[in-house]
Amino acid sequence: MGMAVGGDGGGPKSDINMTPMIDVLLVLIIIFMVITPLTPKGLEALIPQPPPKDAPPPEVDRTVVIIIDKDRRMMLNTESVTEANLGERLIEVFKTRAERVCFVKADPDLEFQYVAKAIDIAKGAQMDKVGLMTARMEAGE
Repeated sequence: MGMAVGGDGGGPKSDINMTPMIDVLLVLIIIFMVITPLTPKGLEALIPQPPPKDAPPPEVDRTVVIIIDKDRRMMLNTESVTEANLGERLIEVFKTRAERVCFVKADPDLEFQYVAKAIDIAKGAQMDKVGLMTARMEAGE
């Protein structure tokens, strides 16, 4: 683009050719525009929300919670279940529900392998989402 023909009669002339630099900048801009939307996003987490303080209590609590105590005994809400029949019991509970969501609440000192086993059983019972309940979450923090 920038070529001078003829002359002023002087010696060689040195001008910076900006065309290659602009080409490189345009390529970098395109690369950054393509890479930016690919930033990783976290996994969707589902936690039960406490009801507002002034809201009336619900008539029927539809939240399904798998409770595991420190002795590895399991309960489905208030009903005692074993690891063997937990999947069948979950399928039975969710036969009439459109929203297939349950939560797992375990003793803080329990090894995670037992919590993972409960999550695996729930996923095997065709749960759409399985959330984890913690003591801080129950306190509303």
